[in-house]
Amino acid sequence: MSEFKFFASVPRGLEIPLSLELSKIGASNVQIADGGVHFKGGLDICYKANLYTHTAGRIYMALGAKNYRTERDIYELAYSIDWNEWFTVKQTFRVDVVATNCLLTSLNFASLRIKDAICDKFRKTEGFRPNVEPHSPDMRIRGFIDETQVTIFIDTSGEALFKRGFRERTNIAPIRENLACGLLFLSGWDPGTPLLDPMCGSGTFLIEAAKISLRIAPGSSRKFAFEKLKNYDSSLWNTILQEAIENELDDADLPIYGSDISESAIEAAKTNLENAGLADMVKLRKANILDLSAPAESGIMIANLPYGERMGEVDEMRLLYPKIGNLLKHGFANWKACFLTSDLKLPKFIGLATSRRIPFKNGNLDCRMYEFKMVEGSNKPSKQETSKTE
Repeated sequence: MSEFKFFASVPRGLEIPLSLELSKIGASNVQIADGGVHFKGGLDICYKANLYTHTAGRIYMALGAKNYRTERDIYELAYSIDWNEWFTVKQTFRVDVVATNCLLTSLNFASLRIKDAICDKFRKTEGFRPNVEPHSPDMRIRGFIDETQVTIFIDTSGEALFKRGFRERTNIAPIRENLACGLLFLSGWDPGTPLLDPMCGSGTFLIEAAKISLRIAPGSSRKFAFEKLKNYDSSLWNTILQEAIENELDDADLPIYGSDISESAIEAAKTNLENAGLADMVKLRKANILDLSAPAESGIMIANLPYGERMGEVDEMRLLYPKIGNLLKHGFANWKACFLTSDLKLPKFIGLATSRRIPFKNGNLDCRMYEFKMVEGSNKPSKQETSKTE
């Protein structure tokens, strides 16, 4: 089987969890980069990366790379690729270009040169050109340009991988599924460990944790762009998909708990759990976080706290923080709490010592996951437990 070079994109801060996932499915030459992971493998690894990785955004296959000085060099690289070996002239496409430390003056012009090269190559080989579709193309072409080199990829995922195919309702600040999974991994949560989300919103953490617990591959209910590629091996894909389905666990009584003060949020979470086939897997109820008690002797609490000026709740949340700290001290001994926020003053207001501070990106917003280990009889972790990562 031929080996290809790939790049898996990921929210910044989650590169390590993604690299571990890729290694687990058998990818080779796994190398962490800013905002993603490079790796190698055959078509089977491409299919498995799309199917199994919880944290990836998209899986890109590299088609060619070249040093450049001008837009002409980028055109020549794109023209050198045998595009008719990858998709047909009847399929639509779009081109996007991203860059870091790029020497060119216009990324839009670089994108146009790649598009022109693809069309010119098809005219030469097929006699006419494919159409550009900006919104829902069959094929997405990605150019990446750094200070010295341009690389051209084809997107094997299609829709972003965080779109699992079940979520219909969201709250005002939904967290994407792949980011939720990455933060679950970074929190130290494992299947079987009690998990509580006291501000569950539309239920993303709950759903992803339940699917991980039941070994449900995140991509098992959706389609991928690689199914439209000319080198698509349907027999190989069906074998991989069937193996994933057979590996799923039967219904189980999972120690996963969710609550929210908002009735509409609870209804959204219920709807999404039903759509995911997990309505009976998660304990869900309407409640104020301050009225909660620990559902188990130990476990992990994780919450995406409301944040950002656009929500108009910064001052309100800072009044709530000390009350949450008091709740943890008196009601959640032996638990670990992980709070997501862009408010860098959270530890000061919550009144607890942090055991870890993990930086990550939620879209373009710089955020932190603050971890608090609640030790019986003390609200401060030992020196051995304290390790700040920023």
